[in-house]
Amino acid sequence: MRARGLLNLRAVLTPVGAGMCAMAAAAAVLVPALGGDAAADGPGRGAAAAPAVTHRAFGPGAGPAAARCTERNAAESLRPSSKDGAAVSRIKQRGQLIVGVDQNTYRWGYRNPATGELEGFDIDLVWAVAEDILGPHPKVVFKAVPTSLRIPALQQRTVDMVVRTMTINCARKEQVAFSTAYFQAGQQVLAPKASKVTAFDDSLRGRRVCTAAGSTGESELAARRHGARVLTVPNQLDCLVRLQLGEADAVVTDNALAAAQAAQDPSVELKGRPFTDEPYGVAMNRDDTDLVRRVNKVLDDYRGDGGADSPWMRAYRKWLEADLPGISGPPSPEYRD
Repeated sequence: MRARGLLNLRAVLTPVGAGMCAMAAAAAVLVPALGGDAAADGPGRGAAAAPAVTHRAFGPGAGPAAARCTERNAAESLRPSSKDGAAVSRIKQRGQLIVGVDQNTYRWGYRNPATGELEGFDIDLVWAVAEDILGPHPKVVFKAVPTSLRIPALQQRTVDMVVRTMTINCARKEQVAFSTAYFQAGQQVLAPKASKVTAFDDSLRGRRVCTAAGSTGESELAARRHGARVLTVPNQLDCLVRLQLGEADAVVTDNALAAAQAAQDPSVELKGRPFTDEPYGVAMNRDDTDLVRRVNKVLDDYRGDGGADSPWMRAYRKWLEADLPGISGPPSPEYRD
């Protein structure tokens, strides 16, 4: 069930602190970043919950018309296929996969200060997709994309896909296509341990609450401000910096990201409980239906049988288990066709 991952996450997520992790920005080859972030071009390994809206999620000609998108069916995607279409063929002809990622989110997409390489749960998934499409030792161009520029990057075809802890919701499916969910999270509040903020409630009244522009957290705060003064920044890590500098009193973000930030800074902790469902998906251009199906095929292989030795579980143990213990497996895929 899709909710399994979230239920497990809600049951076990606790404030964590595992020391600081410094971020570096070294890379073998640099490419211009989207929105001013640093970015890297790697020649291979070795070288909000938004309001429900009516829409056709994947555009005309993509198969059966999508049912009205609601919170319950938003995570539905196209059934897997390994067939090459226009989008997959374009990637193969180019000889490289161009992916929008984060380079500042510990455990998900960040630069290892010792190696200068991008690492994390999302980055491992990128390599799995690239290897399926391009074969062994694929060339991947990583572009650091701020939260608010993820959708424009796809619409303008600056990237082939975005793998960046991006929540699937109905408002976004008006603009881009999504794979099936590969992780389940929820919005939660992050604040200093000594803070009187207790949850996403009236304890935020009069407080300066930080969230990333274009994020689900921004949508939630727009709908339910709880008397808070909202501060928006380009990336979620900027909120942790504002918190550390005393320029913000709390942060609203996905609890999976908040747990990683708490691991970086033991003086902060998660407050209250998750108050939304946040299924993460790989985002693509709406016209690239063959690429959506191909990514869903990769995700099926990545999930495996859900056992302890599946690629998904190996990546979970490597990157996330220390901060998000007790998750028994990935969310199950949901299909609309």
